[in-house]
Amino acid sequence: MPESNRAVGLDIGTTRVCIVVAEKEEFGTLKVIAKGSSPSDGLRRATVVNINKTSASIKAAVGDVEREASLIIHGVNVALSGAHVHCIESTSEISINQSGIVNKSDVHRFMEKAKANIQNLDVNHEVIHVIPQEFIVDDQDRLLDPIGMAGTTMRGSVYIVVGLKTRIRNIRQCVERAGLKIASLTFKPVALGMAVIKEREKNGGVLVIDIGGGTTEVAVFLRGAIQFSEVINVAANDITLDIAHGAEVLEEIAEELKLHYGYAVTQVNAKDEDIVIKGAEGHSERTFPRSSLTMIIEARMMEIFELVRDAVISSGYYEEINAGVILTGGGALLPGVAELARLVFGLDVRIGYPEAGSAGIQGSPYTPMDATVMGLVAHVYGSNYSGDHSFATQKEEPKELPPPPVDNVLVVQESGVAWKKVLDGLQDWWAKL
Repeated sequence: MPESNRAVGLDIGTTRVCIVVAEKEEFGTLKVIAKGSSPSDGLRRATVVNINKTSASIKAAVGDVEREASLIIHGVNVALSGAHVHCIESTSEISINQSGIVNKSDVHRFMEKAKANIQNLDVNHEVIHVIPQEFIVDDQDRLLDPIGMAGTTMRGSVYIVVGLKTRIRNIRQCVERAGLKIASLTFKPVALGMAVIKEREKNGGVLVIDIGGGTTEVAVFLRGAIQFSEVINVAANDITLDIAHGAEVLEEIAEELKLHYGYAVTQVNAKDEDIVIKGAEGHSERTFPRSSLTMIIEARMMEIFELVRDAVISSGYYEEINAGVILTGGGALLPGVAELARLVFGLDVRIGYPEAGSAGIQGSPYTPMDATVMGLVAHVYGSNYSGDHSFATQKEEPKELPPPPVDNVLVVQESGVAWKKVLDGLQDWWAKL
């Protein structure tokens, strides 16, 4: 497979750094050829708070991939998220070129004008994406790809993603200190859309909720494009802290309780049981009711879903969500989370796995935790990046040195020094004859 078909995605999360190398196959499907991860300890609420720790986590994840697949990683497509990222809707209108047929140059002028029309964008922010929401060519509306359409004027709306320059600079520093370059930045909800949403859902109206460690990312897709996004600063780590407080245990033990015994919704008439908590730091073991653990988790998860619901209602898109809700991220792995979401939203709910989206990712044991990084590599191909954006090359195997020339009279090895003396003596004897 040519190296220009390879792409690398890097998801720098609050609890985990994950990297994936994928290549596009003949029929358009994506095949993952290497995947690595490492614990993340340098972020808080999806924001870098320790450059050195984050850089070390990236290096560890990259090292996994390079060893697994004998690759050298040069650059990455990085997910961008966090409360510092926000989106602005803008509109634009241009005259179509003299031929009367929309071309790529027209679309480029349209996007640039929409970006120039942003009001009140201060010098502390930079534009990450300009995402078309709708093109209207004369009286033909709801177009996602206007190229080739005939008309005189083109107007429409775009979704502009902006982020704080200082926060983005910190991400760049972490990646560069790990020996890599950032080839592109992708807004996290865009990557999620590539990984877990089917085309019919994207057109019909779907709500995607990514429950990460530090933040919950929310996005509404409608008419084939993202229409709304929000970051909720309550997520899975808050559940762990609630358990630690309620059960009076260390955070590490609280995380284990959540993973091994956690349930997101109270089970009616469920038989209760006591969970044995091993003593730490010399303390004796004790028990904690599983029903109490469930109540703690349910309360916080309910808050997350209610905050999401209120944000989407305020956006005006709630009534247009006809394709239901997709839950993804590490928090989506909690048993009972889909049932609780159905109660809160009153909509169909499913768990979002990377191979379930429109990007054509080949199925394998990938979880909702991998949705972002899988969507990142899919976005590289969806954006039609050139071969300059191939970020992984094959390691060259060390070439074997040719054997030393063999002397016609004598081959000497270290263990054969005595034989050399014997043969030298024979040659002298032969010369005297």
